[in-house]
Amino acid sequence: MIGILIIAHVPLASALRECAMHVFPDCASGVLAIDVLPHEAPEASLAKAREAVTALGTPEVLLLSDVFGATPCNVAQQLNDGLHTRLVAGANLPMLLRSVCYRHESLEALATRAQAGGTQGVMPVGSTAPQNQTGKRHAPSHHDHQQ
Repeated sequence: MIGILIIAHVPLASALRECAMHVFPDCASGVLAIDVLPHEAPEASLAKAREAVTALGTPEVLLLSDVFGATPCNVAQQLNDGLHTRLVAGANLPMLLRSVCYRHESLEALATRAQAGGTQGVMPVGSTAPQNQTGKRHAPSHHDHQQ
């Protein structure tokens, strides 16, 4: 199983992990988060990230970062060897959920799925009824109580 390490600006990394654990609670041990603090030295963040990779205890790790070119991504790039790790920037919840679901695939396939999950999770939404919801309609004479 491939480990997943989220490295992002505080509190995004932890928040993404918590959301993923809400959906997939059994995957907690394979997903870790490093929140990069505003005034923390990059070397300190890198040390925490290295410890997290070791703590995952997996031979391969998918690194997810929030913004390409920002400190969290720069830290992740220093961990990314292209052989045992892959890095995908632009982390969002659909990307993470897709990654958690396909951790059994190869690292290259997982990185591709993560990127696809992230981009496919971004879409314009019109004013139509929500997807996958039945949505009850009120009778014209029914009034909701509003305060």
